[in-house]
Amino acid sequence: MDQVLTQISILFPDFSRWFSAGFIVFARLLGFIRFAPIFNRKEIAGLVKLAFAFILTMILTPILKPAMPPANISPMIFLILNFAAGAIIGYIAQLIILAIEAGGDMINTQMGLSSAMVMDPTTNSQTSILSRIITLMGLIIFIELGGFYWLINALIRSFELFPIYATAIPLEKIVNLDYLVTTTSNVLYIGLQIASPVLLATLGQDIILGVISKTAPQVNVFQLSFLFKPVFGAAIMIWILPMLINVISDFFLTFSNIY
Repeated sequence: MDQVLTQISILFPDFSRWFSAGFIVFARLLGFIRFAPIFNRKEIAGLVKLAFAFILTMILTPILKPAMPPANISPMIFLILNFAAGAIIGYIAQLIILAIEAGGDMINTQMGLSSAMVMDPTTNSQTSILSRIITLMGLIIFIELGGFYWLINALIRSFELFPIYATAIPLEKIVNLDYLVTTTSNVLYIGLQIASPVLLATLGQDIILGVISKTAPQVNVFQLSFLFKPVFGAAIMIWILPMLINVISDFFLTFSNIY
C-alpha cells in the first residue's frame, strides 16, 4: 500500500496535499453531521450520512485550495480540532431545536400525558408524544425557512474563520457569543412562550374544578381533571396551531444570524 501511495505521489505531485486536506475536511464534516439538526436524526442511515460527508468533502476541498500540512505538527491534532469545530457549529444549531422540544414537554406534562411516552431513536431515550410531534413540526418549519442552507453556509464560513491547519479554535469568530449565551439561557424561556396558551388554559380549568370541588364536594374532581385536561388541551392546541407555527418561525428567523 505504501508503494502504491508513493507511486501515486510521483505521478500526481499534489496528491499528498489534497489527500491530507480531504481527510481533515472530512473530520470537520463528521463532527458537524453528528450534532447538527436534520443531519443527526437516526432515521437517516449512517451510510447516507457518510456518503453525504464524502460528497461535500470532494466539493469543498478543491474550493479551499489547501497548502501542504505543517511538518512539525501531528495530523491527529488537526483531525481532533476540526472535528470539534464541526461539532460546535452543529450543537449550537441543535440548541434552537431543543427550545421547541422543551415547550412540547411542558404542554405534554400540563395535559396529563406524561405517562404516554415513546422511544426517541435520535436520543435513545423516552420522550413525550407531543414533544415529538412539536419537534418534528419545528424541523419541518426549520427546513422550510432555509435552515438547511443556514447550516451549510455556517459550515463553509467556518473554513474561512478557522483554517483546516490552524492549531487553535477562534470561538469568538466562529460563533456570535452574544447570541450563543442568549440561546442557551433562553431554552426554558422560549419553551414557556410556546406552551403558555395551553398552560394558561389548563390553569383556568384547574381553578374552575377547584371551585366545583368546594361548592359540590360529592363531585369527584380528581377523575374529572384526568378526563377534561387531555381533551381541553388538544382543543387549545388545534386552535393555536397557526399562531404556534408563526411563533416558531419568528424564533428561527431571530436566531438565523447566530453564525
